[in-house]
Amino acid sequence: MGLGKDYSGQNCTFARTLEILGERWTLLVIRDAFYGVRRFGDFLAHLDAPRAVLADRLETLVNAGVLTKQRYQDSPPRDEYVLTDAGTELWPVLFQLTSWGNRHLDSPQSLRIFRHVGCGGVLAGFVACDVCGRTVTPADTQVEPGPDTKFLRTDRVSVALREPHRLLQPLQLA
Repeated sequence: MGLGKDYSGQNCTFARTLEILGERWTLLVIRDAFYGVRRFGDFLAHLDAPRAVLADRLETLVNAGVLTKQRYQDSPPRDEYVLTDAGTELWPVLFQLTSWGNRHLDSPQSLRIFRHVGCGGVLAGFVACDVCGRTVTPADTQVEPGPDTKFLRTDRVSVALREPHRLLQPLQLA
């Protein structure tokens, strides 16, 4: 029997997880949230996703408890999207997908270096520091431009990512 249109009716945790995270833009939205992107317009500018698709992905992630909306302006009302604890738990998944891509895809590597703030080591393996061997959380991770940073897009969010910054901290955008 085929999978059908979606996974929601399946009695399989992995399939139900894909129903939330498996769409094309979803993990890119989560990646950018880790990098500190919080506002709809900044997600839109960085991802170049269709506006309706981005709105749908953000709503899905909020409804699933991966992101939460926080009001930052009342008049006119404006919200930003912040990772929840459940969203933060996705950090090893994103790190592993990035690491896999660096090892197996014929594309520019080392666009970003993930460094352990505590000791300065580079993250390796299963989000472990190559110096102290500790498992590193997103809050203890600094992202730095790698040697192939020239391949990043030149929009304002990508330009902001050319400077070292801590994960989960809002980017200072011009």
